[in-house]
Amino acid sequence: MSESAPEPVVRVDDLRVTFPTMDGDVRAVDGLSFEVPAGGALGIVGESGSGKSVTSLALMGLHRGTRARITGAIEVAGENVVTAGDKRLRAMRGNDIAMVFQDPMQSLHPQYTIGNQLVEAYRVHHPRASRAVALRRAVESLERVGIPEPARRVNSYPHEFSGGMRQRVVIAMGLMCDPKVLLADEPTTALDVTVQARILDLLDELRRDLGMALILVSHDLAVVAGSVDEVVVMRHGVAVERGEVRRVLSAPEHPYTRALLAAVPRVEVSRAQRRAQDRADRIRRERGGRRPPGAPADEGPTPEHVAGSTPETPGPEREILLKVADVGRRFKVRGGTWGRSTDFWAVKDVSFDLYKGETLGVVGESGSGKSTLSRLIMRLLEPTEGRVEFEGRDITHISERRMRPLRRDVQMVFQNPYSSLNPRVTVGDAIGTALRVQGERDGRRIRAQVQELLERVGLEPDHYNRFPHAFSGGQRQRIAIARALILKPKLIICDEPVSALDVSTQDQVLRLLSELQDDFGLTYIFVAHDLAVVRQVSDRVAVMRQGELVELDDSDAIYENPRSDYTRRLLNAAPVLDPDEARELRAARVRERAAGV
Repeated sequence: MSESAPEPVVRVDDLRVTFPTMDGDVRAVDGLSFEVPAGGALGIVGESGSGKSVTSLALMGLHRGTRARITGAIEVAGENVVTAGDKRLRAMRGNDIAMVFQDPMQSLHPQYTIGNQLVEAYRVHHPRASRAVALRRAVESLERVGIPEPARRVNSYPHEFSGGMRQRVVIAMGLMCDPKVLLADEPTTALDVTVQARILDLLDELRRDLGMALILVSHDLAVVAGSVDEVVVMRHGVAVERGEVRRVLSAPEHPYTRALLAAVPRVEVSRAQRRAQDRADRIRRERGGRRPPGAPADEGPTPEHVAGSTPETPGPEREILLKVADVGRRFKVRGGTWGRSTDFWAVKDVSFDLYKGETLGVVGESGSGKSTLSRLIMRLLEPTEGRVEFEGRDITHISERRMRPLRRDVQMVFQNPYSSLNPRVTVGDAIGTALRVQGERDGRRIRAQVQELLERVGLEPDHYNRFPHAFSGGQRQRIAIARALILKPKLIICDEPVSALDVSTQDQVLRLLSELQDDFGLTYIFVAHDLAVVRQVSDRVAVMRQGELVELDDSDAIYENPRSDYTRRLLNAAPVLDPDEARELRAARVRERAAGV
């Protein structure tokens, strides 16, 4: 380290974290070293199981009381976390180092107000401070992270905040005692692009204004690109690459880093380009060849070759599969004047036609009505107004008994596959249940069909008798896709099917959906908040805001020449891999917010 370099506030030297198991020791972190100076920012990136979160917990001393064995040095603000006593560690948490977890609802108690929880966090470390002083500090902290009307909202409960605002509250809690280090573990994974951008902008602003070190943990290189100075890429507990963020992202040295970069969806990559690459890779696999991870594409179909096999801009000759006409859904919300309920329109006056064989992407922020629209089409909810037609048949208000045969033709893949799979039912039975509900009684035939489909989605036929917990997140999503396919549907609605997956697993699932569409002639409605993902899978894109359709057009037209200011704001908030471009976009957002746009 040069004499002019700032003293590190975090120093990790040869960290090793080992967990004993029935099958032997598992090295979750193996020889990790890094430093972070005051005011600096480090990104730790890798897939699930790479050791990112284990490293985060070790920095906080949260492996105490577990069977984990920790060796090496962890110093935070000059204190050795590994050898410090429990009392000293408790004093350090919040004062010296604070952590922001992925799910804010797991960090906030639902039965206590935001203010009470912030006050408690402060008085734990300042026991002599009065409640009035702590409450004033809580209001200041909420104001610092951009919560509107903090003096009033300090009395709100967690459920009264949106996901992005709850994440701001958790950040405010971490800042209550002005820590020297803020550790953010996947703080934006399940957030919309605009909310994600605001959270990342906030973290960048806070660490610069407060001189606070930031450690940002993520599975997505695009998330850390514009927010950190250096990046560490982890795989199987080992740092396979580290360095200045511009160097790592522009000229990665390790094949794994190149593979992660290749898997990141990019807003500038069109549907035709994505399908061309997918087909080239598929042809290569079928011929027995394999492209090295992260290597550039070589021979294979070009976008022009693919264009003839993908749906063109819908015209009068295209066959309409689904027609949605002026559909709306109203909910009654309590809490109006004198306790009266008021009307809330989750979806209002939405109209579009869906053509056979195409993919319609639906994007928008949380609360825009995307998921409600999906459930109206599925008839899991009944429209308050308007009409839904499937293959020319009006299904808007038909009974469940008459709707049941149509369930074969319209299926859904949900965001969280684990919550939609019964943990006590084998995956074979979970997939085969739909056949039984539709009248199939031959158990051997059901088993044969399920095993054939398991193989088709990239799993093994002998996985039939395994339970959901035995599979990774990506494998569980493949099971959910198989369950949707078992009845040979004509339309599949994918509601945020890859939002919680690592970029490489996400890439595999998107490739699978593309291949299945080619093989089975499927039609998709693809609901997501990730604009880059939506562009690469969609022929047309519908943009929703506050329950209404603000823009509907060909995918390339939406991304290259958006007509709506709202669409442009969504695109400007999408993460990019170029650190300089990311910071330019951040500066533009800051100017817009200052101007009240």
